[in-house]
Amino acid sequence: MNNFVNSNDMPTPNGYNDQPMQYRTAPIMKTNRGMVKFIVLSVLTFGIYGLVAMCNISDDINFIASKYDGKKTMHFILLAFIFSWLTLGIGVIVWYHRVSNRIGSELIRRGINYSFNAGDFWLWEVLCSLIIIGPFVYLHKMFRAMNLICADFNQRGC
Repeated sequence: MNNFVNSNDMPTPNGYNDQPMQYRTAPIMKTNRGMVKFIVLSVLTFGIYGLVAMCNISDDINFIASKYDGKKTMHFILLAFIFSWLTLGIGVIVWYHRVSNRIGSELIRRGINYSFNAGDFWLWEVLCSLIIIGPFVYLHKMFRAMNLICADFNQRGC
């Protein structure tokens, strides 16, 4: 048994160790989402990366915004494997509409000067899919919006 006591471990008269503590209670959010990376890695992994990336978006927006807006976005895996085929694809449309609005609301709440909401989903993902480039523009805008929100969260928290 060691009878020596390190003076740094001794509590002070107030009962606390006055050593400076370095800690962070919130995780560091990813800010490196990108459309090209999403497409290339989704093709190389036969769609698995796409599922993981969308799961990360639903997890991140839930973590960042739930205590302020009181909402919870359905996890994308649950949507993809259960509700998408049960609703004949309508559940996916509803999910993208809601998550786009939620991301847009969080941008406004944080005072980030970037325009993104469900209108972008309907314009780019649905209407402009007729010109093929629309869904790519939507993905770019969604990833950019999430990168901005996560970067702001990493800097300011809450």
